[in-house]
Amino acid sequence: MQPYCKTKRMKHTGTKFLLFICFVSAMGGFLFGYDWVVIGGAKIFYEPFFGIDSSAALRGWAMSSALLGCLIGAVFSGTWSDKYGRKKLLVLAAVLFLLSAIGTGAVDSFFWFIFYRIVGGLGIGIASNISPIYIAEVSPAEIRGRLVSLNQLTIVLGILSAQLINWAIGESYETDCLTAASSGVHWAWRWMFWAEAVPAALFLILSFIIPESPKWLAAKERCERYDFSVLTQPHVRRVLIIGVVLAMFQQWCGINVIFNYAHEIFSAAGYEVSSILMNIVITGVTNVIFTLVAIYTVDRWGRRSLMLFGAAGLTVIYLVMGFCYYIHLSGWIMLLLVVMAIACYAMSLAPVVWVVLSEIFPQQIRGTAMAISTFFLWTACFILTYTFPVLNEWLQTSGTFLVYGLICLGGFLFIWYKLPETKGQSLEQIEENMKLKNELI
Repeated sequence: MQPYCKTKRMKHTGTKFLLFICFVSAMGGFLFGYDWVVIGGAKIFYEPFFGIDSSAALRGWAMSSALLGCLIGAVFSGTWSDKYGRKKLLVLAAVLFLLSAIGTGAVDSFFWFIFYRIVGGLGIGIASNISPIYIAEVSPAEIRGRLVSLNQLTIVLGILSAQLINWAIGESYETDCLTAASSGVHWAWRWMFWAEAVPAALFLILSFIIPESPKWLAAKERCERYDFSVLTQPHVRRVLIIGVVLAMFQQWCGINVIFNYAHEIFSAAGYEVSSILMNIVITGVTNVIFTLVAIYTVDRWGRRSLMLFGAAGLTVIYLVMGFCYYIHLSGWIMLLLVVMAIACYAMSLAPVVWVVLSEIFPQQIRGTAMAISTFFLWTACFILTYTFPVLNEWLQTSGTFLVYGLICLGGFLFIWYKLPETKGQSLEQIEENMKLKNELI
């Protein structure tokens, strides 16, 4: 009886430690989400402070400069993690987030503001690549999807935290932001960025505690490392194409437009400013709730099933939204459609794409292949962000969402024909099955 109790207790302790290291790694996702969204609430304060409120080009550069860091971080993090390990890259991401949080809020020069935004983007690019890989490599096959989805949960919690902190700080300084010389303009945006330093510092401390990925260590012992020639093998190329297409589809399905251009979308639906702010909070809460649904279902329903559901659901919702905008329908029904789209995305494409990307690549070049996919993901995000105003002007909001609906239909067909189910399989089994499947093509 005693050995049984001891074994049970050890198993329980091991489970708790597994959850601990997964949550630590997923803190990179939290900081990813916070850093990505915080600038949206800070813009009404830092724009008059730096005197860029009359320059569309400088306003756009301030908002998008972090993307440059994201692309650079995504490119280099893969090869670095395959060569030096996952843990070191998580530590590096934590350092970059901490530097960005402190530096962005401390500067008085627009040049250095941009510099530290790019530093934060480097952290996002690294964390978005390494956190899912690390979690996938330490997780048992039967709950791997659930644990990797924790990273998406922390991302949306980071987004919601940034929205709430921006709202709280913005409310406290609201009466001061009318003049450029006011204390509100000088301090509000600084505190929004400085608030990120607390979780960033905690992430840095805890990232020294977690162990290195055992699969990376095992592969290093076998000297199966850093061989770029593997990328030229036909079956690897086919898997890489699947990863790149899924990464780009996660962005081009259009949901991030709702977060980045919420004001324009809700204004077109007839909402006033005060209602728009409340609607943004509603979308943030919806995002969190349905990410929890994804965590519950990803290892039960499977990756392929959830992604097919998400692509099909968004196709229908966008087509209905486009028609409603076309006939100038406004009010609560438009909010309902937006919430339905976010819910559909949050329980499918948002977390599951990261799960699939962390699973399908061969161990030998997993970090590099993930980095290539992440690079294309951020490139697609950049294209999506910059094409929405153009599409909105050419096609109006109705036509723009019809375009996104057609993209989702194309994504549905690609997933149906190209993506196998990986639920319940070990990473080694997935690698072997993907190789056999591609050799038959």
